[in-house]
Amino acid sequence: MTTAVQQMIEKYECKNTLEYKNALKEVIQEVALCGLSRADFFSKVAFYGGTALRIFYGLDRFSEDMDFSLIKKDAAFVLDDYFSSLAEELSANGFELSIERKEKSIESNVQSAFIKGGTLVHLLKIAPVNQKILGVSDTELIKIKFEIDTNPPDCAGFETKYSLLPFPYAVRLYDEPSLFAGKIHAVLCRSWKNRVKGRDFYDYLWYLGRRTKVNLPHLQKRFEQSGKWNPDVDLTINELKHLLRERFSAVDFAAAKADVLPFIKDGRNLDLWSKEFFSSLTESNLN
Repeated sequence: MTTAVQQMIEKYECKNTLEYKNALKEVIQEVALCGLSRADFFSKVAFYGGTALRIFYGLDRFSEDMDFSLIKKDAAFVLDDYFSSLAEELSANGFELSIERKEKSIESNVQSAFIKGGTLVHLLKIAPVNQKILGVSDTELIKIKFEIDTNPPDCAGFETKYSLLPFPYAVRLYDEPSLFAGKIHAVLCRSWKNRVKGRDFYDYLWYLGRRTKVNLPHLQKRFEQSGKWNPDVDLTINELKHLLRERFSAVDFAAAKADVLPFIKDGRNLDLWSKEFFSSLTESNLN
């Protein structure tokens, strides 16, 4: 691994295998962002989602996927065009990883790919000689999904953030109110199937704690794209609070806590989770 990558790993002060695995994934994500930035990816694209929060806003949980959105709709955009630059950056920093397009069985505005590679071989590269790597087979894979929405909802705001490692680079992101709008959309509209995504609810509380204002026009456009809102009616903060209270009443919070626990260091942060807890905080902090 390069000196820059070792510096990036050291800041995590990992104490066990799980912490090294989480740190490894996040460093790979940052190296990938650097490679995309060098390829001028962010002249057309913005970064958003949990990983954007973790890397650039200090969210205190790990995140698995990388989510991007075009600034403007472009049906001709091809994610594959950036694979060679991405692979070159990862390789130059000592990672033995492949990039594979995810083929979809149905038409979609979202293009997806995976960064893949052996977990054990990379852990042995980054962990100190005296650190035992336990419970990782030689067939286990690092698998980081990244997706881009080629038909983005309107009314988002953007800003640029900078990072120094592994090399200085710039990333265009959704601004914080627009990021919050995207998270509220996930809280309200994500299909749970058999697994409540507790990470959405954890991030939602993080925004409330920062007193982040929600970009209501952008959230409304997201609802409209999902077929959840009448375009002739303006979304208000009071109606949004009502929708959230209804959603909280339907959540299995035990399942939500189980989902988020592997991504945080202190599970006591989840002790109070309940519909009453979320509803009360929403009423007093959402604006």
